[in-house]
Amino acid sequence: MNRRHALTIGVGGVALAAGAGVGWWRERLPDAERALWALQFDRPEGGSLPLASLRGQPLLLNFWATWCAPCVKEMPLLDAFQRTHQPAGWRVVGLAVDSPTPVREFLQKLPVTFPIGLAGLTGVDLARSLGNDRGGLPFSAVFDRDGRVIARKLGSIAEQDLAAWVQRLA
Repeated sequence: MNRRHALTIGVGGVALAAGAGVGWWRERLPDAERALWALQFDRPEGGSLPLASLRGQPLLLNFWATWCAPCVKEMPLLDAFQRTHQPAGWRVVGLAVDSPTPVREFLQKLPVTFPIGLAGLTGVDLARSLGNDRGGLPFSAVFDRDGRVIARKLGSIAEQDLAAWVQRLA
């Protein structure tokens, strides 16, 4: 084997290994995102909400509480978004960082069409793991069909945010 042939084989091997490494890196989910899909939450009306059942479709995950005025204010917008974009595969899930009784009482007064999970105080830790460094509410994370976070927002959602997220996943 001559030197040129050996060099070509060596460069090809390095390129193959680099390509495989990049492919593996792009396919793996960060630990927090991977752990999220294994979680399930109690629902205020009973039963459970397994997040794994929502993987494979765009998901807007909203952390909220009944005592959070901006959270309460954006609930009708999130509900309208769910109704409008559900036929295109979008899902909205609210994770209540609150006690079950206030959540049940709130939902009796202002029912929503999207599922609510009872995250309790552990919801703050989950939100932090998804990029909410301040731990504030409301906090939303948008996931693509592969289960990756593609957008985060601390604070109230506006229609422009929703439109941008829909466009990004179109």
